[in-house]
Amino acid sequence: MAIQNHLLKLFILCLGSIILVPCSSQLQTSQAWSLLRIQHLLNYPSVLSSSNNFTDICDAEPNPYFTVVCYEESITQLHIVGNESTPPLPKNFSIHSFFTTLTRLPNLKVLSLRSLGLWGHIPAKISRLSSLEIVNISSNYLYGVIPHEVSYLKNLQTLILDHNMFGGQIPDWIGSLPLLTVLSVKNNSFNGTLPDSISKLESLRVLVLSSNIFHGKVPDLSSLTNLQMLDLEENYFGPEFPNVGKKLVYLMLRKNKFTDNLPAEITSWYQLQWLDVSSNRFVGPFQPSLLSLPYITYLNISGNRFTGMLFQNMSCSDALESADLSENLLTGSMPACLISNSNKIVVYSENCLATKTQSQHPSSFCQNQALAVGIVPHKQKKVSVVKAIRLVCVVGGVIIGSLLVAILILVAIRRVNASRAKKRPPRSLIEHASYNIPSKLLADARYISQTMKLGAFGVSSYRLFSLEELEAATNNFETSAFMGEGSHGQMYRGSLHDGSMVAIRCLKLKKGQSCQNFNRHIELISKLRHRHLVSALGHCFEYYLDDSTVSRLFLIFEYVSNGTLRNSISEGIGGQKLTWSQRIAAAIGVARGIQFLHAGIIPGLFANNLKITNILLDQNLVAKISSYNLPVLSESVRSEVVAGGSSNGTKDGKTKHLDKIDVYDFGVILLEIISGRPITSQHETSIIKNELQASTAVDGSSKMKSIVDPVVRRACCDESLKTVMEICIRCLSKEPTERPSVDDVLWNLQFAAQVQDAWRKDSSSSESSPFSSYEPRRSLAA
Repeated sequence: MAIQNHLLKLFILCLGSIILVPCSSQLQTSQAWSLLRIQHLLNYPSVLSSSNNFTDICDAEPNPYFTVVCYEESITQLHIVGNESTPPLPKNFSIHSFFTTLTRLPNLKVLSLRSLGLWGHIPAKISRLSSLEIVNISSNYLYGVIPHEVSYLKNLQTLILDHNMFGGQIPDWIGSLPLLTVLSVKNNSFNGTLPDSISKLESLRVLVLSSNIFHGKVPDLSSLTNLQMLDLEENYFGPEFPNVGKKLVYLMLRKNKFTDNLPAEITSWYQLQWLDVSSNRFVGPFQPSLLSLPYITYLNISGNRFTGMLFQNMSCSDALESADLSENLLTGSMPACLISNSNKIVVYSENCLATKTQSQHPSSFCQNQALAVGIVPHKQKKVSVVKAIRLVCVVGGVIIGSLLVAILILVAIRRVNASRAKKRPPRSLIEHASYNIPSKLLADARYISQTMKLGAFGVSSYRLFSLEELEAATNNFETSAFMGEGSHGQMYRGSLHDGSMVAIRCLKLKKGQSCQNFNRHIELISKLRHRHLVSALGHCFEYYLDDSTVSRLFLIFEYVSNGTLRNSISEGIGGQKLTWSQRIAAAIGVARGIQFLHAGIIPGLFANNLKITNILLDQNLVAKISSYNLPVLSESVRSEVVAGGSSNGTKDGKTKHLDKIDVYDFGVILLEIISGRPITSQHETSIIKNELQASTAVDGSSKMKSIVDPVVRRACCDESLKTVMEICIRCLSKEPTERPSVDDVLWNLQFAAQVQDAWRKDSSSSESSPFSSYEPRRSLAA
């Protein structure tokens, strides 16, 4: 009876729509009928309980649980999300009938069905949904193997099957999906070895295989040059360390069977932010340079048998937030950079360190274990081979005689330290610290950038501000708080009640717009949080009293106090101009910010009208982009920004290569970084670019350096300077297709930074420098 009532309502609504509503605003009746059928097959879930009129669903406001996106009266996206504890659907549920109904939505591109109690095998008829690009059917009760018919979905870019009961092997045909960017199958019962064909997925950025029963050697993934996240946790992979590319951002290998030592080249993965190799069988010396990787935020090597000596004066990255070195055989003293900062979560118990703050192994245990893994104690280094063998025999006898005593000592020590352990950060906090990709981002993303879940370091969470807070922060928006005005609204400086400084952008809006009109934009703005963006902290609406529509929108951003990049180059900070190394670091930061705007959010933000005066430096000289193409701007303003005019090297305002517009603008910024001269017009850009190009074409560093800022000229490496010059010239190519990608720009800037750093430290040791195998890309086509 329930379904009959719904169908009757649908018939009446359709009849009324024919008479009263233009056809262009209505969903096709057959597809509205299919939605009703889906509602029935899902046993009328609570998330669809209020949706009786599916004919108007295309105009409905999206919500986190049920969203339909339409194009020309046809459904292109369907998102239904139930409760996490949803039980399996009743026994009369038919997965075949369900997919048969879905096939009546022929233009479906995005299908997200999470936590709905679906059960059964994925039917072969999924192949009829040939337009599918994104599939997320996680957190259900689906089982069986991945059907071969999925290989017919040649447009598929994201496949997420997490938290189901799938089994069998990852099929060999997986390599035939040319556009696949995200593959996530965590928490299932997949088994066997991985097919070698997975190395053919050149577009793959995210590969998540955790919590399954995979085993054996990981295929060679070095050809996956776009891979940024590899999660193999809680399987039986091993014994060889995976062969992967240098662009990895997240690498999770916890609870597998990997052995031997970490590869030496891991210390050159300069984009790495998250490394977890805990609970494996690694041995050999720990490489402390992992602590100082520039973007490392989380490092966990616990539960292995790493050896080596730590020193107090070792350096570590400012970005490092959490490190777990426990349950190894490390000796020496804890680095001061780890234990002196209370904001860092650091665990180093159960080692052989000279410390009393966290319990360590007894010295006898450390010595015996060192011998067991083949590490001769420091005092015995000069002992002959014969004496070493005799020593091992003696120690073996001692081990047998003192085993019971050692056990009693360990038990006593652990009991004494039980109370101390309660004061330490819980282990689960370290092992399970959140690196998860937001479900919605995975469901909607065409690709995931290296900045997943990076956020903005030291920036509070996004929230809703009250108008009273903003008035108090700016002393009622008095003149002294006013910072300037542009096409993106007025800017004010403010101080919140906790003393933190903020920048407040005020946008005046036309009357008649409700806050619901901005929800989609606000959701995107809330994701604009990155180390190299001036990140959004929140928003506030001001309303008209007569009709309660929005009169002003306030966007609150972090306040960056160290001035613009231009001023730091031309005038300096405290009278000290930026060095070449600092300028390259700033350029790398800007490139990472652009990379995030293009690929780290959905939809990406392009044609951001980048200018050197909009690049700010914080107290640590970290570069942040302060002005970008905010989605909340009116369509007229956005169209002007996209067109770009001559400022970005486009003559006809075409939007086909929007990403290359930002690359051109970045080239102008590089030009000013190199020359040290303010560039204020397209004519100046052309003149200085031609001078730069001519100088690089002539042999001899003196000619090349003649155009360079004197501050740079006196202390820069020729190879570093030439690399930046060449990438700058390519960024300024007239044809967008000839400009490099942001990834290639970033790659070359990192190379230039490494060359400069090595040259600065010791120019005579270039043969053994860490960048000897890290060559710049000379072919920079898009």
